[in-house]
Amino acid sequence: MEIKNLAEELGSNPYPGRGIIIGRSPDGKKAVAAYFITGRSENSRNRVFVEEGEGIRTQAYDPSKMEDPSLIIYAPVRVLGQYTIVTNGDQTDTVYDGLVSGKTFEQSLRSREFEQDGTIYTPRVSVILYIHDGIFG
Repeated sequence: MEIKNLAEELGSNPYPGRGIIIGRSPDGKKAVAAYFITGRSENSRNRVFVEEGEGIRTQAYDPSKMEDPSLIIYAPVRVLGQYTIVTNGDQTDTVYDGLVSGKTFEQSLRSREFEQDGTIYTPRVSVILYIHDGIFG
């Protein structure tokens, strides 16, 4: 199996879209989660990440240029106790709310499908990290 350099792989793609990277630090002691977005339309490119609590959300860079926020404004990272939820869309809130109400990660996601984005139907990619006593499991 060939191991590719992520920076080169993403740099060679004219539209990598949205991505989630999950792993461990080189010393194996810390969890690492990264989320990135790119945009095709002017509306999609008009967003930035802002911190919200222990997570992040997107917001309009220039609110006066915002057209339809439904698929581009969301929290891709939220933290609930020992769980860190990372997704490529608004299903982060679905998982968070499900966990609060006693559902599992999987049960929470079963209420969702692909995004309603025309002929593309972007898949919903979601991960959950469990951190207990500083150990990633």
